[in-house]
Amino acid sequence: MAAPMERVIKQQTERSTFKTTSFQKKTRSKLLSIPGTRPSVQNGQLLVSSGVTSLDFLLGGGLAVGTVLLIEEDRYDSYSRVILKYFLAEGVVCRHRLFVAAAQENPDDILQELPAPILDDVAIPKPVEQPRLPCESQESLDSMKIAWRYQNLPKVQTALVSSSRFGHYYDVSKTMEPEIRQAAKSHCFYLPDHPQKTSNTHSQFLGPYSALLKSLQEVIRQEGFEVAASMSNSQNPNVLRIGLHSLGSALWGDDLCCSDSPEHRHSLVTFLYGLRALLRSSLAVAVITLPSHLIQDRALMGNITRLSDYSIALESFKGSERETNPLYRDYHGLLHVRQVPHLNCLASQLPDHKDLAFKLKRKQFSIEFHPVKSHVESTG
Repeated sequence: MAAPMERVIKQQTERSTFKTTSFQKKTRSKLLSIPGTRPSVQNGQLLVSSGVTSLDFLLGGGLAVGTVLLIEEDRYDSYSRVILKYFLAEGVVCRHRLFVAAAQENPDDILQELPAPILDDVAIPKPVEQPRLPCESQESLDSMKIAWRYQNLPKVQTALVSSSRFGHYYDVSKTMEPEIRQAAKSHCFYLPDHPQKTSNTHSQFLGPYSALLKSLQEVIRQEGFEVAASMSNSQNPNVLRIGLHSLGSALWGDDLCCSDSPEHRHSLVTFLYGLRALLRSSLAVAVITLPSHLIQDRALMGNITRLSDYSIALESFKGSERETNPLYRDYHGLLHVRQVPHLNCLASQLPDHKDLAFKLKRKQFSIEFHPVKSHVESTG
C-alpha cells in the first residue's frame, strides 16, 4: 500500500507544480527608456522637451517623437531663432543627436551660439567648517580651503547627469561651453556645400529640398533612428533632433516669398510630405522656422500649416507701435498657437487661453497669458 500512495502523492505534486509554473501574468509592453524623454499622460506618446518649459505646457507636455513643429518667424527672425537654439541646446544637454540645416549661416556657427545651460539641479555639497586648532598655520588652512573648492567644482560629466530630467533652463547671455557642446554628436547640412544640378523647371521638387531630404534619410538609416531598428538593437536607443532654419526663403532657391504666383509653389509642400512620412517611422523630431510674413499666398500657407503637426507664430513688437505702448512694456511680442495635433486621441489639447505674449529675459524665455490684448480688442 505504501508504493501506490507514494505514486499518487508524486502525481499530485507534479500537477500542482505544472499549474503554478504555467500561470503567466499579463504585463504591458515596455516603453522605450531614453534620457530626456517621457511618455505623455494624455496618449502615451513619447515626448521630448522643446527647451522652453512654458512652450512645452502649451503644446500638451512637449513635442511628440515623430512630429514636426512649424515656427512662423517674426519679421527680424530674432525670437524664432532663439527658440530653435533652445531646442538644439536641450538636445545637447540630453545627449540627443542633432541635425542642423541652413542656407544663409553655417550650421556650425548656429551650434556655437547655443545658450549655456543653468544646471542648478546638480547638488554641490558644501564643506562643513571644522574648528581651527591652535597649532594649524594660516597657510595650511588656506590650502585646505582651496582643496575643498576644487573638490566640489562640478565637472562636465557630472553636470550632464541632470540630462535625466525633462526640460532645462538656459542663460541667453552666455554661450554653451565647448566641452558640453562637443559631447553631443551633430550632423550639419550647409546648402552652399551641396551644389545643385540644373533641374527641370516643371519639376515639383526643388534640388535643395531633395538633397536635404536625402541627407536626412541617410542619417536616419545609417545611425539607426528607425523605430524597427531601435527596437531590435541591443544598444541604447536615442533621439534625433532636426533643426531646419528659414525654409521657404529665397536662399533655399524657393520663390514663395518673392512672387504672388510662385513657380515652385508645391516644392516645400512636397518636401513636408516626405519629411512627415520619414519621421513617422523614426525616433526623430523636427523644428522648422519659416518666414510666413513674406508669403503672399495665404492658401498655400494654410497647406503648409496643415502639413505640420504643431504650428505657432511669433509676432514681435520690434518696429511696431506696440513697442512704445505702455500696455505691452513687459513683453517683447505675441505668440499664436495655430495648430496642435491629436495623436492617439479624438481631440487635440488646445491651450485654454489664446491671448499669449512672450518675453525674453536674460535667463528665461517665458510665455504668459496677456489679458490686455483681449481687453483692447473687445473695447475697440
